[in-house]
This record gives sequence, structure tokens and C-alpha cells, in this order.
Amino acid sequence: MSDDPETARQIEELAADDRPLLVLDVDDVVLEFIRPFPNFLKARGFGLTLASFRLTGNIAETASGRLIEQPEVTALLGDFFDAQADWQTIADGAADALAALGDRAEIILLTAMPHKHRAVRRAHLDALGLGYPLLTTEMAKGPAVARLRGKTGRPLVFVDDQPHNLASVRESVADADLFHLMADNSLRAFLPPVPDDIVVVQDWHEAAPLIARSLGL
Repeated sequence: MSDDPETARQIEELAADDRPLLVLDVDDVVLEFIRPFPNFLKARGFGLTLASFRLTGNIAETASGRLIEQPEVTALLGDFFDAQADWQTIADGAADALAALGDRAEIILLTAMPHKHRAVRRAHLDALGLGYPLLTTEMAKGPAVARLRGKTGRPLVFVDDQPHNLASVRESVADADLFHLMADNSLRAFLPPVPDDIVVVQDWHEAAPLIARSLGL
């Protein structure tokens, strides 16, 4: 898997830090996504039926019932991210957990979204009091996490709601501790069991002490 050159550029801008490293996904890990997104769609004349763990094939035009195709889904996601400050709130328990961990660990937010939305997300996170460094990537997360850690060998924890992102990091950083956290656990029913080497947590209240232990804090 190769690097996203823009993500690599963003990583180069970070200050040097040798503390244990906590890398977090944003959507449905730090910020709510699955709960507000249907409300956004409804306001645009669409409905979401979660019949599988994917958006394409599950979004229909309300008036006609027509299932929309990938290009329209991508456009709607772009509109949602442009307006995220109107819709996305902090996942339950995330702010307190990160505040407690942030004194002793380096926290980096790594979100899979088009780079053009980075400034909007940065402003929204700042407004919510989540001033942790934000990286965007349009490619696999594993190489970005490996680049973040570098050659330091420091303890590393990665948290994501998407199994393929966890698998990507495992492939790139074999000794990372991986956590599967979903702000909306109702979607777990659509997922196959995650591998045994990934810690499944139900919420931030359960995750925080386990992450602290993994980081050696």
C-alpha cells in the first residue's frame, strides 16, 4: 500500500513528539455520523435504509423511491461534510476520555475524507474544543499510521469503526494495538466478527481505561 502524498505532507508539519501515540478515526469514533446523517438526508429529500454496512445501495430518493448511485452518494457526503458543523456532535464520552489521555499521549485524528474538507472539519473540531492535530487521507490508513510512528517504536493505539481501516493498520504496523469502536453500535449486526487481535469496545467509557493500559499510561 502506498502513501497519500498530501497526508505525508501534513504529517511533516507536525511537531516532534516521543510520547505514546493514539491515532483516532473521526466519523463515528470522535464525532457522531450515523445518527445525524439520516436527518441530513431527509432534509435533502432522501432516505437511508441500513440494510448493510455501506451507504451506496441504501440511500433512496424519497419522492420516487429510486436508489441513488455512487456518484450521487459521494456528492451528498461532500455536502454533508461542508455542513458538518450543523449536524455532527461529539460521540458520548469522547471529549472526557481524550482530555484524560491527552496529558500523557500524543493524540492524532486521522480521517478518511477528501482533503478539500479538511479546513471545515478543523474549524468544527476547534469549535467543539477538540484541538488535536487533524490529518486527512484519501488512501489507506495503514501507511499514514506507519509514517506517524516513524522509527521510534513508541506504543501505538489505533481506533476506528471500519474493519478495513483496522486491517490496513495491522498490515503496516504489526505491533499496533487496535480498537474497534462505533458511536452507533446498531450497525455491528452487519459486520462479520472482527479478528481476535482487535479489541472490541462498546463506547468511550469502556475504551478509555483499556487504551490507557495499552499505551502504558
